[in-house]
Amino acid sequence: MSSSKLTVAEVSESLQRFGIADYIVFVASLLICIVIGVYFGWKDWRVQRKRKQNVRRGSEALNYLIGGRKMKIFPVAMSLIASFISGIAVMGASTETYLHGTQFCYIFTGIMLMAFCMNFIFLPVYQGLEITSAYAYLQLRFDRRIRLLGSGLFTVATLLHLPIVIYVPALAFNQVSGVNVHIVSTTVCMVCIFYTLVGGIKAVVWTDVIQMFIMIGALILIVIKGTADIGGLGVLIERNLASGRIEPPNFSLDPTERHTIWSIFIGGGSFWVAKNSIHQMMIQRYLALPNFRDAQKALICFTVGMILLLMTCFYNGLLIYATFYDCDPLTTGLAKAKDQLLPVLLMKVLGNYPGLAGLFISGIFSASLSSLSTGLNSLSAIVLEDFVKPFAKNSVSERSTRYIMRGTVLAFGIVAVVLVLVVEKLGTVLQLSMSLVPISLGPLLGLFLLGMLLPWVDATSAFGGALCGLCTMSYIVIRAQIAVAAKEILIPAKPVSVEGCEYEFVLPPGYNTSTTLPTQPVEKSIHHVSYLFYTFIGAVTTVLVGSITAAILRRQQLNKLDPLLVAPFVRKIYFPESIPRTIVTTHTFNKEDTELYGKVFHRYCTPRFCSAYPGSHNRITRESGVEW
Repeated sequence: MSSSKLTVAEVSESLQRFGIADYIVFVASLLICIVIGVYFGWKDWRVQRKRKQNVRRGSEALNYLIGGRKMKIFPVAMSLIASFISGIAVMGASTETYLHGTQFCYIFTGIMLMAFCMNFIFLPVYQGLEITSAYAYLQLRFDRRIRLLGSGLFTVATLLHLPIVIYVPALAFNQVSGVNVHIVSTTVCMVCIFYTLVGGIKAVVWTDVIQMFIMIGALILIVIKGTADIGGLGVLIERNLASGRIEPPNFSLDPTERHTIWSIFIGGGSFWVAKNSIHQMMIQRYLALPNFRDAQKALICFTVGMILLLMTCFYNGLLIYATFYDCDPLTTGLAKAKDQLLPVLLMKVLGNYPGLAGLFISGIFSASLSSLSTGLNSLSAIVLEDFVKPFAKNSVSERSTRYIMRGTVLAFGIVAVVLVLVVEKLGTVLQLSMSLVPISLGPLLGLFLLGMLLPWVDATSAFGGALCGLCTMSYIVIRAQIAVAAKEILIPAKPVSVEGCEYEFVLPPGYNTSTTLPTQPVEKSIHHVSYLFYTFIGAVTTVLVGSITAAILRRQQLNKLDPLLVAPFVRKIYFPESIPRTIVTTHTFNKEDTELYGKVFHRYCTPRFCSAYPGSHNRITRESGVEW
């Protein structure tokens, strides 16, 4: 007896309505990026050509990597948001809400903690030193080996993360169009490599601005049209309340629960602090601004923008459930993977409107392109500042600098493309990438906190603390992944239903069985702690071991420490004589550091302080004409 119902495969094919108008919108968004890259590349070439005879040494790197420190607040703030939130985050936040409810929505508390720490600890130090690589700070505060440790961890983690950033939105494109994942990912990667290589930081920032508007516009369209289709906001709230997805904060003190308000605020806040405050991709944008006040304003815009954008993504997760509340796309196989839930909603809501699906996919790819371009530009800064200049016998010429930076973008871009081509078959790459982030972020955050908050901690103690933090986090993360694979750690999901499905499908094996919990209670261990605490644990381990070791064995000599290397409020406690006055002086480091950075640091100090803390490594050059 034949059935008149459509099969799930036929429904899936009917949702793939990516027409000519959609392709035009998608291609147009890529062409805009290319035009922006060519424009800024041509503009910089003209400027360099005009003043070729009087080019200041280091201007090539300064212009390509941080825009000559003359960028404007609004585009930098938009670029910060675009750099932080990739296509993975856009779709992942919606998926998280659909599967597990709104508990993670309280991450806005962690974002506010990040803004507080960034404003009072990290930004004043970075802006005072005027460095290009965030990890140059580690050598200024400690020594070269710690700088190389930080740069190495960032490079490996970024290289493993970039292919995932492109692969996930390629899955979304495949869901709505049927085009091969690797064809679209390779094409988009090549476009991104081109405009990043040609235009530098200015092209990256301004393409981020365009891409942010595309992404925000696409998300708002889904919110408005999707909410209207289900009958309004009241229906959305009613259906999600009934399923338990809208829930108040969980104040449980159990650290092994996946999401509590404490794990979100403390653990999630630590992760946000690390990602925004010590990550080269983010710091490079703040350093592109002229002064500290502008950086503060960009931080405020970034914080508000991220909260609004994430709340929109969480709302879309509620919208997915309200739309498919009686026919779960994951259970029926309409969505092949969790990250395809939002594209399925897109095609159901906007698929009949020519060009709108293309706008959404452009928005998802825009988020990923911004992360990829930012990553490539940051890697070029790391390679030049941390791996080339410190080991060059002579100062690097402007021409060599140009080739090194652009060659790095091209080389790492090709590596990212190759990894995208193999990531589908090597599933462990995804696991490795996601695991390496907390393994490296926690100890790195601990190192920066040791440097900026505890001026009496020396390099050897800090290095020992970082190694302990790395070992601790490696054990916890790897052991946790093994436990997840063995179903020792189960992640409870909110209820779903397939009772209202109007098409035929095959239920997955084991559906509706009662074997969702282990038969015997599992004894809790350190690796059962919530994943949100990973960065926090790594940072605390590093700080505790480093500070205790310094207190017992060695101590940093404060008279040889530059006060600009610690946070302002710490500076007032340990270096009260360094509080800014009106006399401007310049400060250069010893011969090795001068060769490494090739620059002079501008600072404020009193005559009494400069005479009291000359240090064997410092030379004070008076430019103000004041007699000491």
